[in-house]
Amino acid sequence: MTDQTDTEKTVSFGFEEVTPDEKVARVKGVFRSVASRYDVMNDLMSAGVHRLWKHDTIAKLNPQPGEKLLDVAGGTGDLAKAFIDRADKAGRRRHRDGLASAVVCDINDAMLDAGRARPDMAAYEGRINWVCGDAQALPFEDKSMDAVTIAFGIRNVADRSAALSEFRRVLKTGGRLAVLEFSHMTVPMLQKMYDTYSFSVIPRLGELVASDRESYQYLVESIRKFPKQDLFREEVRAAGFSGVSVTNFSGGIAALHYGWAV
Repeated sequence: MTDQTDTEKTVSFGFEEVTPDEKVARVKGVFRSVASRYDVMNDLMSAGVHRLWKHDTIAKLNPQPGEKLLDVAGGTGDLAKAFIDRADKAGRRRHRDGLASAVVCDINDAMLDAGRARPDMAAYEGRINWVCGDAQALPFEDKSMDAVTIAFGIRNVADRSAALSEFRRVLKTGGRLAVLEFSHMTVPMLQKMYDTYSFSVIPRLGELVASDRESYQYLVESIRKFPKQDLFREEVRAAGFSGVSVTNFSGGIAALHYGWAV
C-alpha cells in the first residue's frame, strides 16, 4: 500500500515544498508579520515604482461610474482607492451619475486592519468594504463584479487555478480581470543583476525596517518560483478568460496579465 504522505500534493512556499494547507497558514503568518510596515517596504523595495505599475493597471481597467471592483489580496486598499478615484473622474468628465464602489478581500485580517486604519480611507467611507476571505473560495455571488484585480498576491495562493476560476465566476459577462505580479525580466543579464539585488538587499531591508528577514526572504523566493509570463497567460486563458494580454513593466520586474470574462 502506498503511504498517503508520499502522494499528497505539494506546492511551493518560496524554495520549499509544502502542503497547500501549510502554505495558506504560512502565508497568513508572513503578512500578519509585515502588515504594519507593508506600504513602507513596498516603497523601499521598488523605489516607489510599484505606484506607477498600479496606476497603469487601473488605467487599463478604465473604471466607470457605478461599477464595482473586487480587489483580491487587496491588503491596504491602494487599487480600491485608485479605481474609485478614476471612476469619479470619468463620471465628471462625461456628466454621468453613479458612484463606483470596491470590495477589498484579503485572507489576512491584519492586512485589512492596516488598510482600514489608513487616514486617507476616511474619504471612502461607505464605498469600500473590507472582507476577510480566501481567493480560492470567494464569499461573493456569481456575476456580481464588473472588475477583479489582484496585485502581488496571486503567487501566494496555494491553488492558482482555483483562484482564477473564482475570479471568472464572480465577474459579470464582459467583466475585466487584471493580475499584477512580480515576474521575470526579459533580458537574462538584467535578471541576474536583479536576482543579486533581490537576495542580498530585500531580506536585509525586511530585517531593518520590519524586523522580519525571513518573511522577505520568502517573498523574494516566491517571485522566482512564479511562472514566466507566457506560462501564466495560458493559466489565465485556461480559466475561461479571452483576449488575455501581457504588459511588462520595468523590463519584466512586474507584469500585468489582463483578460475578459465572456
